[in-house]
Amino acid sequence: MLGLTKVSAVLLATAALVVASPAPSPVIHLLPRQTIIPGGKPCGQNNATNRQCWKNNWNISTDYDNINPPAFNNRVYDFHITNVTNWLGPDGVRKPAMLINNQFPGPTIEADWGDYIIVNVYNDMQDNGTSIHWHGIRQYGESNQDGANGVTECPIPPGSMKTYDFHVTQYGTSWYHSHYSNQYGNGVVGPLIVRGPAAANYDIDLGPYMINDYYHETADRLHLRAELVSNGPPPDSDNILFRGKNIHPLGASRGGSYDRLTLTPGKKHLLRLINASVDNSFVISLVGHNFTVITNDLVPVNPVVRSSLFMAVGQRYDVIIEANQAVGNYWLNATLEANNNCGRSRNLFPAAIISYQGASTTALPTNRGTPRVATCNGETGFSPILTRTVPSTAFAGSAVGTLPVTLEFPNHGRGQVFEWRVKNTPINIEWDHPILEYVLENNSTWPGAANLIDVPQADQWVFWVIQNDFALPHPIHLHGHDFLTLGIGSGTFNINTMKSQLTFNNPIRRDVVQMPGNSWLVIGYKTDNPGVWLMHCHIGWHVAMGLGVQFLERKDEIKRMMPLDQLVPNCDAWRRYAKTSPYLPKLDSGLRRREGEEVEKREPAWRRIA
Repeated sequence: MLGLTKVSAVLLATAALVVASPAPSPVIHLLPRQTIIPGGKPCGQNNATNRQCWKNNWNISTDYDNINPPAFNNRVYDFHITNVTNWLGPDGVRKPAMLINNQFPGPTIEADWGDYIIVNVYNDMQDNGTSIHWHGIRQYGESNQDGANGVTECPIPPGSMKTYDFHVTQYGTSWYHSHYSNQYGNGVVGPLIVRGPAAANYDIDLGPYMINDYYHETADRLHLRAELVSNGPPPDSDNILFRGKNIHPLGASRGGSYDRLTLTPGKKHLLRLINASVDNSFVISLVGHNFTVITNDLVPVNPVVRSSLFMAVGQRYDVIIEANQAVGNYWLNATLEANNNCGRSRNLFPAAIISYQGASTTALPTNRGTPRVATCNGETGFSPILTRTVPSTAFAGSAVGTLPVTLEFPNHGRGQVFEWRVKNTPINIEWDHPILEYVLENNSTWPGAANLIDVPQADQWVFWVIQNDFALPHPIHLHGHDFLTLGIGSGTFNINTMKSQLTFNNPIRRDVVQMPGNSWLVIGYKTDNPGVWLMHCHIGWHVAMGLGVQFLERKDEIKRMMPLDQLVPNCDAWRRYAKTSPYLPKLDSGLRRREGEEVEKREPAWRRIA
């Protein structure tokens, strides 16, 4: 797949187009991409009794790292991102917001396994850049489409647009979000689903079900509050939303409504759970029902029945819910850990309603269910269907690196701040000079604050021991790879004495894993995807305070695999804009505020979206 090439010169020429007055582009019809020979025995069509099959020649056992269905479709979307000064939020509180196509969450992107997704992103905001990251999408040979500004591109400046064009080589449930500071906390976020085979049969696909924390203040102001040590822990979320809905945390009389989702009695339903929060992790449960888990993140797993699921920020689960209870209304509960170790909310009992067809459409459920005691511990016990086995002998020498994660409390002008560091460095990317542009220029003099690790070897297993030296957990997300979680444990990992605690035969594989506090995490992946890939904590406050590192994978191959010159027009436009913007330089990692910056003399952060 790394050799798979795009064949439309027209599309390539417009992939980084910048225009002064953007207007919707016509649909661009690409030439056929029938470049892969179908493999496997015919198995029939995907339907309610044959979900493991996909379009006759592919199935749940087809190894998507080696073969994919051809791109039968090009899925084209236009996203217009705007800022709204007095938006009536879903729970009745007016606030400034950033919206995609004037909606929240943003439009659902839908595709079939093997398709190409094409998204024309128009920045119609006045004072903000933006970029869109397609969370969990592997981007094989397409690192320039990853949407991490300062890493793979410059931000899209106001009044400009960019076309993202990428191949979906996996299937399941994911989401997209802005990677411009904490902008997605202001509303630039939405679901992304790729239809394909499934590990178990179901009758009805209920679609994506996004659950996220929600704040009545802007993410910009909240970050400035969260980074100050004098303010204590990060701010509590004001609410928890289910598919963008919920009542006001002080009661329905103040506004909003519960989300209601309908089940058909006697049928099995696929529900695509997404935690798209900035800070809060949850334990999800449905009163009177179990979940049959068939996918974690974008990795199909052998079906496992659970009565509840812990969901760290960024994680997804495809679950099957069987409507085998009495017709009625049931609470879908999101329970937060009580000690504020992985987020807290003013809404003490966040919930939505799952209704059976035939039940009252206005009555509330009467059974709150057995109270859940939520922790911050990640889920275990999932077995990927497509197995990956690592030779234990590979876990040795230079293939193993250590990444200590620490919390420091330096004084940065406004006072003492929280500063997260990986390898004693708080990441601080350059919006106006992303690492892929350094690669284009054959320039290896990127700043130390980029926190970049060169990984030159090809098709080799590499391992990272992430050592968390503080009490708080972190949901660790890696771009460009599904990584193997070889082990998690408390204390300090010793490679000489603790190797036996690792799992090398088909361990859990995903793109976000919960790393506990005062613990170690060992992950591994094969260097099969040239590009620059960000790894970071997916708690918005933590990555903004520096908790991130970049891997430059197979640098010498990148330029011949992707048209890096397409970065330049957008970067030039951003550099022109940055000279005149009253809201730059940036206040955080861009994904930390710069040393010594006198924030108090500048415009308040909330003005960025007012």
